Amino acid sequence: MAATSYKDAGVDINAGEELIKRIKPAVKATFGPEVATDLGLFGGAFRLDTEGIEEPLLIASTDGVGTKTMVADWTGRHDTVGKDLINHCVNDIFTCGARPLFFMDYYATGKLNVDIGAEVLKGLAEGCRELGVALLGGETAEMPSVYHDDVYDLAGTIVGIVDKKNLITGEKIREGDILIGLESSGLHTNGYSLARKVLIDNAKLDPNEILSGMDIPIGEALLAVHRCYQPAVSRWLSRGLRAHGMAHITGGGIEGNVSRIIPDGLQAVIEWDRWQAPPLFQHIMELGEVPPAEMARTFNLGIGWVIAVSPEQSKDVILHGMSAGIPVYRIGYVDKVE
Repeated sequence: MAATSYKDAGVDINAGEELIKRIKPAVKATFGPEVATDLGLFGGAFRLDTEGIEEPLLIASTDGVGTKTMVADWTGRHDTVGKDLINHCVNDIFTCGARPLFFMDYYATGKLNVDIGAEVLKGLAEGCRELGVALLGGETAEMPSVYHDDVYDLAGTIVGIVDKKNLITGEKIREGDILIGLESSGLHTNGYSLARKVLIDNAKLDPNEILSGMDIPIGEALLAVHRCYQPAVSRWLSRGLRAHGMAHITGGGIEGNVSRIIPDGLQAVIEWDRWQAPPLFQHIMELGEVPPAEMARTFNLGIGWVIAVSPEQSKDVILHGMSAGIPVYRIGYVDKVE
């Protein structure tokens, strides 16, 4: 019997080593003086600076980009999904007011394509560098029989820090608070299984096709990078904005995610006529005959971030949004449960 190698079983160690070699410069570009180790060790070391923080709390979250990776494959472009991942994860911990520190990624595939892997992970590193987040380490896994050869999965964990006195949990939300919505850049990283079924599987659209009311091809619209709200909103907080609660609109839609921060005895009342869902969402609904309630549970419908503030500060948020170039809408209010 002939000898059997790991490569014969579907795992190419040399390909993994080549991927690390290609992405190393991009990853090291995310390192600041806080990173105390180089790439290649079994763990990454990070110097935690708590100067000026009275009671430091570490905030962590794990998430992935889901089947948006299949849209990347459909378009042949893989340089954006990494930015989607870091922006999504930074948003998640920033709902608590946390400043991101470092990120750890997980890239898994059935058969490692070094060119695609390098494109994905360089995009992730670039997103980390833009946000001042160290890409401290990660894992690349080649798992034949678990994944098809031509697909990959991308996920990761973010760790950030906040002073306990500045922690935002929603407990300060009161009856009469105004819900301010910040515009999304597109589908972000949620609802892609439904969007793909409608637009790609059923409607058989070409990624370069431009639908009515849209000024970019459908492929580009579906790949629009998940907007990160932390840079802009953190500046607003430093200028005196008092956010009673913040919600990142992901899976579950606006109502599902805002309800996570509303205290017992209160409810979020969403005024759906306060803004117009972008054409992309309209096309999904019409081409797929998706009921409005299902659309609202699945997609962000053009609102990616919600801030609960007192009525006195609602105008401040709108002015801040205008200065930052982010369209902002009053989308509802907080009321007592009937």
